[in-house]
Amino acid sequence: MAAPRLVGIAVALAAFCTHPRADDALRNWFDDPFFAITSAIPDCPQPAGPYTSESDRRVQAHRRAEKGTTCWLAKEDDCERHNAYAYDRDIAAAIAGAVRDRHAFADTSLWVTVQGRVVYVEGCARSPRAEAEIEAFVRALPHVQQAIAIVRTDPAARAPYKLRHPPANPGRAP
Repeated sequence: MAAPRLVGIAVALAAFCTHPRADDALRNWFDDPFFAITSAIPDCPQPAGPYTSESDRRVQAHRRAEKGTTCWLAKEDDCERHNAYAYDRDIAAAIAGAVRDRHAFADTSLWVTVQGRVVYVEGCARSPRAEAEIEAFVRALPHVQQAIAIVRTDPAARAPYKLRHPPANPGRAP
């Protein structure tokens, strides 16, 4: 009676080990704000944003916990909230509102990720000056500690950021 049971367990274990697990799928594990702010360049590849694997989530968890409270525990002037990530929703709303109100970056396709008061803006622009302009625009908003713009300005070039959906043919520029 034990032999068939052991065979069943062995088969199940082998199947589990050889098939990709569902938790290896990319997810926004920490519910970081991620959204498009412009869409004028239709062939611009979507960045990965905050979507990561389960193994990356585990690596990030400790760093995020430490970063989240360090400023507040140090009683720094610009840390009113107990966690740096507690600012992210307000920062995201401010960015979306400022872009909408000022009609900013009309000749771009851009996505925003906000993580612990750091704003990443990724996408495509037609102007080589776009990165500096985007970073200055975002840094001027309340609670933003750092702004990082990574944009593709040459439509024939590869995207300079990690993609949400990598191209099927990696030999071609997306």
